[in-house]
Amino acid sequence: MESVQAVKSEEFNQSQSDALQWATVIGMIYLLLVAVGMIGSGFKWAAGGPEAAAQLFEFATNPFMALIVGTMATAVVQSSSTVTSIIVGLVGGGMPVAVAIPMILGVNIGTTMTATLVSLGSLGKRKTFRRSFAAATVHGFFNLMAVFIFMPLEMATGFLEKLSSSLAHEVYSPGSSGVKMSGFDFVKPMTKPVIHLFSDAFSVLPGNYGGVALALTGLVFVFVSITILGKILKKLMIGRAKDMLHKAIGNGAMKSIFSGALITVAVQSSSTTTSLIVPLAGSGIFRLKDVYPFTLGANIGTCITALLAATTVTGALAMQGLQIALVHLMFNTGAVVLIYGIPKLRVIPYNTARRFAQLACRSKTIVFGYVFGVFFILPGLLIFITD
Repeated sequence: MESVQAVKSEEFNQSQSDALQWATVIGMIYLLLVAVGMIGSGFKWAAGGPEAAAQLFEFATNPFMALIVGTMATAVVQSSSTVTSIIVGLVGGGMPVAVAIPMILGVNIGTTMTATLVSLGSLGKRKTFRRSFAAATVHGFFNLMAVFIFMPLEMATGFLEKLSSSLAHEVYSPGSSGVKMSGFDFVKPMTKPVIHLFSDAFSVLPGNYGGVALALTGLVFVFVSITILGKILKKLMIGRAKDMLHKAIGNGAMKSIFSGALITVAVQSSSTTTSLIVPLAGSGIFRLKDVYPFTLGANIGTCITALLAATTVTGALAMQGLQIALVHLMFNTGAVVLIYGIPKLRVIPYNTARRFAQLACRSKTIVFGYVFGVFFILPGLLIFITD
């Protein structure tokens, strides 16, 4: 009898704990929405308006500089969700979409660093490390290949900017047949009072320093919300995520892509998703050809954060905030369709990762050369060359 009561008491405590954690998840999503709005409002305030804000980014009219900013920021912060949310907020504050697009492309390169670092945990075990490193770098080589294809195309034609602008206009235009963003205005009334509260509090600061303080506070809130959100969702979803992995991976590329996207949406972090699969690949549970499409799904799933952040951008630049979020989605889905959809292109990241992992097992210098070369040395050289 006592054991039955003990079990019921444990179940009750667990349900209370789960309820508290889900309430925290909702709170952190709200904090993220407020934070992005604060970054945009603070940026406009500090710059003296959208036109002045846009001038602050003239230094990044070189697309390579913008690409480097996105890559290095994500490599340092280790969260693509955080960086893309900040970029959406900055676009809402006046950053030109043309400047933000290469930054978004750079985020995809920077986010692959997390899984690579996770693979280094098995450095002392030759076979395990070879499989882990291959699983991590197949994601990296795919994202590098996607940037090498899409960046020149965007520079030559501006197709991402044009297509995303058309789609955003379809959503926003009063005369369009598409869904009107006014239907999503529930976000603005929810976040505006808190943003105004902080704006009023910082208005006592001289000049435009209040805007700087507001933007920096928003930046801190983004870090806090994304970090806490990721940790709690890991606890809530990690067991279910592993179950989904075992059921989905290896049962077809489309199912693996879908599972990767779904799990990433659930945990709000592509870094978490790819880091979860690397040790499982290293132990031999999953093969490289099964892991490969799963990581591509993670690329698509992480776009939800930027779309969520875009709902907080209001005013004259609201459409641009949505546009840059759509660029992120179009780039990632387009890369999967183009590269993975064409067999001759599909095998390039796979074969490169497999052979590179074999070389890395023979020389650990290659491993650290890859990490520092791709994420720090190469960006530094591009800065020097394009300066």
